Amino acid sequence: MTTLDRVAKTMPPLPMTAEEAEMARVAQRCIMEALDHSRAAQITLTTDKGEHPTVAVPPSALKLIGQLLGALSERRTVTIVPNDLECSTVQAANYLNVSRPFVIKEIAAGRLKHRMVGTHRRIEFSDLLAYAKEMRGKQDQALERMADNARELGLEY
Repeated sequence: MTTLDRVAKTMPPLPMTAEEAEMARVAQRCIMEALDHSRAAQITLTTDKGEHPTVAVPPSALKLIGQLLGALSERRTVTIVPNDLECSTVQAANYLNVSRPFVIKEIAAGRLKHRMVGTHRRIEFSDLLAYAKEMRGKQDQALERMADNARELGLEY
């Protein structure tokens, strides 16, 4: 099995032990401190055999690794998605936690960008994220208006 085959295979992460979460937190702190003090571009690894190969890594990749380790140390779920990923309407609906017909209505209304591939609609993940962010903002505004109305009517808890 090639590396690309392994990367393409999606498997749910195994739960981290407390010891692993602490290891991730320490590693994240070391990487971020190294990046703060210099333009670190190399890390040294220790293998099971005690070898210490040095690996050149771009600072932006080290920062990403540090952020990933930080999230893992907090036991948050992390998903890495390519910037140019395209989703089907079913995948978009699953991501947004809505129905597929709702996604199609949003596309037809022009609120969600898409492109056609034959007879299939494809939505760029970056457009899906922007749509989700905009919808969350509108939901927050609506909730705030409802809370204001409740306050005016003396219905606060």
